[in-house]
Amino acid sequence: MAEQPAAPAAYDDLRAVFVNCTLKRSPELSHTQGLMDRSIALMRSQGVTVDDIRFIDHDVATGVYPDMREHGWASDAWPDEIWPLIDAADILVVGGPLWLGDNASITRKLIERLYAMSGLFNDKGQYVYYGKTGGAIITGNEDGVKHAAMSILYSLQHIGFTIPPAADAGWIGAIGPGPSYLDPGSGGPESDFTNRNTTFMTWNLLHTARRLKDAGGIPAYGNLRQAWNNGERWGYDANPEYR
Repeated sequence: MAEQPAAPAAYDDLRAVFVNCTLKRSPELSHTQGLMDRSIALMRSQGVTVDDIRFIDHDVATGVYPDMREHGWASDAWPDEIWPLIDAADILVVGGPLWLGDNASITRKLIERLYAMSGLFNDKGQYVYYGKTGGAIITGNEDGVKHAAMSILYSLQHIGFTIPPAADAGWIGAIGPGPSYLDPGSGGPESDFTNRNTTFMTWNLLHTARRLKDAGGIPAYGNLRQAWNNGERWGYDANPEYR
C-alpha cells in the first residue's frame, strides 16, 4: 500500500468547540457524544484545541437576546460560560439527537442563542460569525439526519458561518425502536458510511478554517452593516434602467 500523504497544512493554531445538544444531563450516556468524539479525536490529533460542551448541563436561559438576565431571567449561563468559547473558536460543530424526525428542543435553543449574538460585529465591522466555519452531527434511530443537518447548517450560514462541502455526519439505526449508536451490536461505530462522512466533515472543517484564518477571514468589502447604513452600496444599483 502506498504511503499516505501528509496533511496539507498545520492546524495546531485552530480552536474548535463542539456543542452536544443531547436531552440527557451528565453523566448519562449520550450517543451523540459517542459520534462527536470521533471527530473531536481527529481534530485533537492534528493539534487543534477543542472545547466540548454538553449544553443541557449549563443553566442557559431561553430567548434571543445576548444576556437574558437583562430580560427578566434570574440566571443565564450563556454570556459567561458558553459564548466566550464560541466567540474564540474558528470551528463550531453542533451535535444533537433526532426526535420525531427533527432536531431536539435543546438544538433549537442553541440556534436561538447563537442568533441572539448575530447583531454583534467582529474587528472588521462584519457580523460576528464571519470567518468561522460550522458543521453538524446527528444521531438517532429514526429518519431525519439530512433534514436536521439541513436546518442547522442553514441557520449557521444565515448568521455568518462558512459551511464547507460535506459539513454533516450522522448515524441512524433501523426505523423505529432499536439500538442507538453506542449500544452493543448497533453497528454504529463500525458503519463505514458514517465513519467516512465524519472523517470528510472533520477534514473539510479543518481545511476551510485554515483557509479562512490564513486569508484573514472573509474580505470586508460589500458586507459591512454600518457602511450600508451610511449610504455605501458597493456598486449595487437600486434603480436599474431596464431597456
